[in-house]
Amino acid sequence: MAPHNPPHPDGTPGLVDFSVDLTAQEVQRQAQVLAALGPDWDPMEVMRGEEAAYDLLYSGLDEEQQRLYDDLVAAGVLPPRGGGHAAA
Repeated sequence: MAPHNPPHPDGTPGLVDFSVDLTAQEVQRQAQVLAALGPDWDPMEVMRGEEAAYDLLYSGLDEEQQRLYDDLVAAGVLPPRGGGHAAA
């Protein structure tokens, strides 16, 4: 029977098949994260809070800041907000 990983023509050893099933570790990690978040964690409330924070962050921009914001949106660096302009 031929070896599974024959040596290269230059005589160096071939690659060794190596795989690890991380399913059990991933399930444990996910359970630990959810336990740390606690039973009161509300992902929709978190998203609403993030949206409110972004609205505040991009509110009250002066003319130069608004121009820079618009340039970043046009370049695809920032997503458009408030109809394409930062909130006033």
